[in-house]
Amino acid sequence: MLSLSLQTLRLLSAGMLLTFTSSFGQTFFISVFANNIRSDFHLSHGAWGDVYMIGTLASGFVMLWAGGLVDVYRVRIIGSVVLVLLAVTSFLVSQSTTVMSLIVLIFALRLLGQGMPPHIATVAMARWFPRARGRAIAYTALGVSFGEAVLPVAFVFLMTFIHWREAWLVASVIVLCTAPIVFFLLRSEPAPRAGLEQTESSGMSSLHWTRSTVLRHPLFWMVLPTVLGPPAFSTSFFFLQTHFAQTKAWTHLQLVSLFPFYTAAALVTMIVSGVLIDRIGTARLMPLYTIPLAAGFLLFSQASSLTVGAFAIILIGVTTGMQATVVASFWAEFYGTKHLGSIRAVATAAMVVGTAIGPGITGRLIDSGIVFSEQMNVIAIVLLCCSCICALGVSRYHRLKSISGT
Repeated sequence: MLSLSLQTLRLLSAGMLLTFTSSFGQTFFISVFANNIRSDFHLSHGAWGDVYMIGTLASGFVMLWAGGLVDVYRVRIIGSVVLVLLAVTSFLVSQSTTVMSLIVLIFALRLLGQGMPPHIATVAMARWFPRARGRAIAYTALGVSFGEAVLPVAFVFLMTFIHWREAWLVASVIVLCTAPIVFFLLRSEPAPRAGLEQTESSGMSSLHWTRSTVLRHPLFWMVLPTVLGPPAFSTSFFFLQTHFAQTKAWTHLQLVSLFPFYTAAALVTMIVSGVLIDRIGTARLMPLYTIPLAAGFLLFSQASSLTVGAFAIILIGVTTGMQATVVASFWAEFYGTKHLGSIRAVATAAMVVGTAIGPGITGRLIDSGIVFSEQMNVIAIVLLCCSCICALGVSRYHRLKSISGT
């Protein structure tokens, strides 16, 4: 049970704040400034995609090391430090004038925003609430959902009054104010190796899997395409939102007005999937979570009205909601929590690499004359193939999870 004691509320609130502030390094926020950045730095869609890909790839590789820090340091320390560095990075974005500095800052935004805060929060929840893992992760992920619903619309509106660089100063202040709150909420957090229920969950075959043993196991590689696919292509959608709106003859503000539907769908799905995880586990859910995204892309590719677009973005939101809980819980359920930080760091790095490859490829295809709405049909097929590979792997190795009895 996830009892709502004062201590539990503090831990969950800190997790929500960490995931919320990750918004400032997420594609859905950075892409709000895409046209302004491309104009100021004289970049084509493909060149901007390359800048984003290089910075994001670099952050993915650093995550392999940085993600393991949550196995060693307390969340209040590493979380607060990451947020302060993210605030500094946001300030420096407002001052950037060269393409080289832009690459470095994209790297920092992706590592300190997209990468570390959700990773820290998810690993902490998986450890502290082993018997209510799905619900704890779902509640924590509400932070980024709130960011998705509010920040794009708020900052698009804000930029009708101030310059885009000044908007990044506002972002910097918001993140900086969050750091001491997180530190305060976690002043009595459990130690890195201690959960609230004083237990470390084992994984398949009752083992506490390490990073090296996970990488040698076939299931990891069979699940990996499903881990890579949705982040890669949903990132492409949000990264190319201004381009996509233009191809549909919609204004950018009209497109972002659909984002609350996306967020609502993600929120509902997060809560429902969190409950389902605690009841039936992740094995049945993992192969299914990519299917709504594939359906949403197929629908979006044919959409000519905002009404149809609303249905499409709801389907994308369903996958996003499941991804926040199902994928995060999968690693703990199948491989245990003792070395979860370093194990999930590999998965997070792979996900970050996916978010780099997606915009890079789709941006180049746009430069070649293939608009994103045309690419969506092929992407949907790729996602369905990823789901099939995952289903084969999970069905083959799930019996080992049953043997472990956890």
